[in-house]
Amino acid sequence: MSDAYAQPTTEADRAIPGPLASYTTLRMGGPAGRIVTAGSADEIIRAVRAADDPVLILAGGSNVVIGDAGFAGTVVLVRSRGLRVVTEDADSVTVRVEAGEPWDDLVATTVANGWAGLECLSGVPGSTGATPIQNVGAYGQEVAETITEVEVYDRVDGSRQRIAAADCGFAYRKSIFKYRDRWVVLSVDFRLTRSPISGPVRYAELARSLGVEVGDRVPLAEAREAVLRLRAGKGMVLDAADADTRSVGSFFTNPVLTRPAYESFRERAAALGEPPAWPGSDDTVKVSAAWLIDKAGFAKGHPGPDGVAISGKHTLALTNRTGTASTADLLTLAREIRDTVHARFGVTLHPEPVLISCTL
Repeated sequence: MSDAYAQPTTEADRAIPGPLASYTTLRMGGPAGRIVTAGSADEIIRAVRAADDPVLILAGGSNVVIGDAGFAGTVVLVRSRGLRVVTEDADSVTVRVEAGEPWDDLVATTVANGWAGLECLSGVPGSTGATPIQNVGAYGQEVAETITEVEVYDRVDGSRQRIAAADCGFAYRKSIFKYRDRWVVLSVDFRLTRSPISGPVRYAELARSLGVEVGDRVPLAEAREAVLRLRAGKGMVLDAADADTRSVGSFFTNPVLTRPAYESFRERAAALGEPPAWPGSDDTVKVSAAWLIDKAGFAKGHPGPDGVAISGKHTLALTNRTGTASTADLLTLAREIRDTVHARFGVTLHPEPVLISCTL
């Protein structure tokens, strides 16, 4: 998998306004006022400093929904590449990765080098710089577990600085960077374990696929292959020939409920059996958004208006089936799902991607 899926074939360095659909995995989004390509951290900073507000930082385009009207300001395409070892010892290695490095290319490199910690995040689309923004996680791993620092450009005071992981505000699909345009991510440092064996497999579905018990460890390459297989089966590995991958992956996050809200939800769902749920911190409970959507009457493949639909492979993915559908139509389907789930279960679904020039 490569970010090439989310880039036009004629990209080459340019500053020509055009439809942002070409730069997103949804293949949706209207025109930009101006497009600038930045191939290094220094170029990213210069582009942001030179642009009049508003500015949109766009890399892999895999976790963003852009409105049909587009973005009237400057879009900075982050295309910086590369990684290097900054510290190492007998047990671990810390790598510094440029923001535009395609994420799965990084994961493949770490697995090939025998560095454990990212293997279960194989196949996640997008760029490395996007991963701390929403604390990307999958199959029992989150980037917050391995990130040590995030290098950023601070648009408020004009400084270039490093923010320690402890100060990033990492939580479930959250960080201080999400929904705020103060910081532009330039690079990310990851501390990884020197080991040909994965960390303990935490995710039951992955353990079943590997034929092991939860908590067991497997060779890194086996963990990566199993994750890629599972993701591909859900349409979550980008494939230009597969309309189910023309999406932003999971459109809604799993709701995190207070204990009283969870008990109220259980009562309303009693006739449907025990809903999947996972205890969290501070007496909270995380529940399955996919279960809520399915039990509210939205099955895989459920059609929406004019070319949009729920993925035929995964209930959480909303797709641009035709490749020509509008953002407005996608959001119409998303609202119908959200409102129906709330009416049925009293639980509110929230979007996982960042919405640009549009609202849900």
